[in-house]
Amino acid sequence: MHHASARSLGDFLRASRARLEPADVGLPAGTGTRRVRGLRREEVAVLAGVSADYYVRLEQGRERHPSPQVVGALGRALRLDADARVHVHRLAGLSPLAEAGGLRDQVHPDLLRLLDAFPDAAAYVLGPAFDILATNIIAGALLEPFEGQTSMLRILFTHPRARDVFPDWRLVAGATVYALRLNAARFTDVPEIDALVQELRQTSAEFCALWDDHKAGGLTRAFKVFVHPGAGRIELTYESFDVRAAPGQELLVGSAEPGSRSAQALSYLASMAAPRR
Repeated sequence: MHHASARSLGDFLRASRARLEPADVGLPAGTGTRRVRGLRREEVAVLAGVSADYYVRLEQGRERHPSPQVVGALGRALRLDADARVHVHRLAGLSPLAEAGGLRDQVHPDLLRLLDAFPDAAAYVLGPAFDILATNIIAGALLEPFEGQTSMLRILFTHPRARDVFPDWRLVAGATVYALRLNAARFTDVPEIDALVQELRQTSAEFCALWDDHKAGGLTRAFKVFVHPGAGRIELTYESFDVRAAPGQELLVGSAEPGSRSAQALSYLASMAAPRR
């Protein structure tokens, strides 16, 4: 994003927050009178899950490379409509579709090829903040109860169906938070990890408790149970693969015991999700 575009993005963010009052976004009005109308920069930062300093840099045009996830979070925080969300993505130098569906465009081609090499398993590509960047047909069907949410952390800590789909929720949630902490130390140049942590600290006491454990570990837990509303209980063994050419992206593959009820359930999901000819 060049300098003029960065300044335009800052102007747009400033104008958008001036149009909102705290009550519009569910914040208390606070005490005393406000010198200027609209939301304060600190309030927008909290709502978007980014640090106040990072948001100030965006408004001043000093931060020129916001990620699609951060721009999407700002769009939600500022209650932008569909047209305004497209506009803010363009001002940030991003494809307007970067937030929805365009995540797949960020995936290394080697990983995309690998996804379809597992026709009988659930395969996903995760980014460093555990956004689901791409799935094969089975993984997409397995995640269907979460209605298009692409963040594993938001699914676990904010989606109302998380505990129904993951009967061993505590184990899955703990392993995912500890792996996020490991990635936060490994990928210090990925602002969406910090943004996600700040957002979830505001919205989930359980996330706070796990994050404040200060434990760290890779996604090595090899066994996960799903209860899918259409296919029932599915037990999968997971392996993860890193690709040297794509630091921070990993391929997760969950397979069922051959001939088991879980394997039948995966076949059922694949047949239901396959495009009709």
